[in-house]
Amino acid sequence: MRAVIQRVSQANVVIEGNQVATIEKGVLILLGIVPDDTHEDVKWLSNKITNMRIFPDDKNIMNISLLDSGGDAIVVSQFTLHASTKKGNRPSYIKAAKPDIAIPLYKTFVKQLETDLNKSVQTGEFGADMKVSLLNDGPVTIIVDTKNKE
Repeated sequence: MRAVIQRVSQANVVIEGNQVATIEKGVLILLGIVPDDTHEDVKWLSNKITNMRIFPDDKNIMNISLLDSGGDAIVVSQFTLHASTKKGNRPSYIKAAKPDIAIPLYKTFVKQLETDLNKSVQTGEFGADMKVSLLNDGPVTIIVDTKNKE
């Protein structure tokens, strides 16, 4: 699993003109899944995101986690995070998991994040054409890949 985590002052997701998710302070998580991702990857990634200290403390030092900040989260599926750009000018998405594998893991990740944060998490819609807007706070953008745990 690969996640792009963006600390935001606000973010929202619109599908076909309808706003389906909106948050103020928190994180927007773009999530890409490959076929060999597991439930262990889900748990590890959710724990990492929940406890990563990317919010400022009273001295403006990134020392507060999403969990401790009380911030919210939006999770958006993003198969393009696993694009291969080695050959040619058209990215290949062959490494991304097909929906029969990706959808259950995506849903499991959202549930795990809700458990770890002890609050509901908003989402986009898997496979939909989404318009994602955000006000990146900092800016802070971090990429985490479960294949690079060590």
